[in-house]
Amino acid sequence: MNLHGRTIHELHQMLVDREISSFELTQLVYAQIDRVEEKTAAYLTLTRDLALQQARAADERLRDGRDATPLTGIPIALKDVLCVRDVQSTAGSQILKGFVPPYNATVVERLDREGAVFLGKTNCDEFAMGSSNENSGYRPVHNPWDLDRVPGGSSGGSAAAVAAGEAIAALGSDTGGSIRQPAALTGIVGMKPTYGRVSRYGLIAFASSLDQVGPMTRDVTDCALLLQVIAGHDPMDSTSSPRPVPDYLAQLASGVKGMRLGVPREYFVSGMEPGVEAAVRAAIRTLEQQGASIEEVSLPNSAYALPAYYIIAPAEASSNLARYDGARYGFQDGSGRTVIEEYQATRQHGFGQEVKRRIMLGTYALSAGYYDAYYLKAQKVRTLIIEDFKRAFEKVDALLGATSPTVAFPLGAKTADPLAMYLNDIITIPGNLGNVCGISVPCGLAGGLPVGLQVIAPGFREEVALRVAFAYESASGFHNAHSPLLEAAVA
Repeated sequence: MNLHGRTIHELHQMLVDREISSFELTQLVYAQIDRVEEKTAAYLTLTRDLALQQARAADERLRDGRDATPLTGIPIALKDVLCVRDVQSTAGSQILKGFVPPYNATVVERLDREGAVFLGKTNCDEFAMGSSNENSGYRPVHNPWDLDRVPGGSSGGSAAAVAAGEAIAALGSDTGGSIRQPAALTGIVGMKPTYGRVSRYGLIAFASSLDQVGPMTRDVTDCALLLQVIAGHDPMDSTSSPRPVPDYLAQLASGVKGMRLGVPREYFVSGMEPGVEAAVRAAIRTLEQQGASIEEVSLPNSAYALPAYYIIAPAEASSNLARYDGARYGFQDGSGRTVIEEYQATRQHGFGQEVKRRIMLGTYALSAGYYDAYYLKAQKVRTLIIEDFKRAFEKVDALLGATSPTVAFPLGAKTADPLAMYLNDIITIPGNLGNVCGISVPCGLAGGLPVGLQVIAPGFREEVALRVAFAYESASGFHNAHSPLLEAAVA
């Protein structure tokens, strides 16, 4: 029986019908990890003993009919920015090497209660700072569609794991596109929920006003199932929203007939690859054929989103990362003769180049004499972007565009040019600043590499984004395309 490439909802039914056990399924996924992990480098830590223990417990739960849920017995990967009790959690950084949290992140706790199986911690750009996963403090991740190309970042390990069959689903985090962009570049589904919809407790912080945890899956139904579990108020997170969580599956198959979908003219940016634009415009036509009305809209301040983001996010990072001094946990250099020298040596050798670059940018933007000129002005731009989205959503139900302006690029192609790397997030960053939700769904191939369609919905209207994405997925079937590494396992 070949289970590679199956979805959560397909495997759930097989588990309930006793066609397979969670223990067998988990072993099957680890067998695929053993086959391809050397090629992808998707994981930093594997938790094989924990996973098999959880799988046995899930089988008992399924056998007894005891509170079995759609995630019971399903093997899931967790981005290494999420704390897991008694499991090394490094955020992809050498400065946290050896850090073992004594508690679970709230999203991890919720998955555990559902009976999910934790395969391990996935590789990522250090402290989630990057667009290619080449900023990992350990090793770069390789795209399962072409091992000489990046998987996107910063949740590249989670994306590669799902795309290569090394996990059934995964959790990532998205600060400026770090779920949606790697999902697009690896041909899977990835969603950034609205800020506040999912608890950030136990998420190792990058930029606290932007970070959000979200699902990365093989199809939109799985995305809705996973979001249903991790969403909701958490008293441990003061920014967590008390708004009720809707039933994300209830409206999933409602279709788009009669819906008004907007296409922001600013989202077809200069430098977008022709193959990407062609695939996205074809996807928009498909939704129009399904009965949606399509109209052009404008988000006039989108051009300022990238510079505003690269002031706000580094400023928050410089504050958040001040705690890593080697005195309490993680890496300690040991060469300093005084406390100050030890702090300096630890941070010099513990942090990677991109993290140090952003700390310096953020510290400069917050320094005396520059706060008003940079940070305050960036926050005013953020307000303008929020207002742009509000005006657009008075006219349309959701927005459509590309997720990334390019397909996956070769490893090393942009590492020497930070600005070129930052431009990869030019279409995803506005959604984080504008406090809306967005999902990337596969919409075809360009030059043999995946392209993602991004669907953006108003804040706390994830069910709208999921509904549009599901309608497109059902009409196109592009989510059924497998990477060569997964195709080899399926064959």
